[in-house]
Amino acid sequence: MVLISSMACITAVKLSDLPRFVVGTVRTVEAVGADDPIARRLADLGFVPGETVRLIATGPIGADPLLVQVGFTRFALRRSEAARVRLEVPA
Repeated sequence: MVLISSMACITAVKLSDLPRFVVGTVRTVEAVGADDPIARRLADLGFVPGETVRLIATGPIGADPLLVQVGFTRFALRRSEAARVRLEVPA
């Protein structure tokens, strides 16, 4: 009996670089400093490791803000805030 293992290739991307409608899984939220209020707020909103995230739409000027769905809830995030969220996406 021969077992063939197949490993899915996972790519790490910033939420701000995620293509529309692609599903990613939160790996981490980058904090700037020990008590970063933006990182804490993102975690409070549901951007926690293992949670699925999808980019729904972008704003008309400079693609800012981003409409992001976490679970069944949608949020508008600045591009700079979304850049702090690191995701894993299947390649």
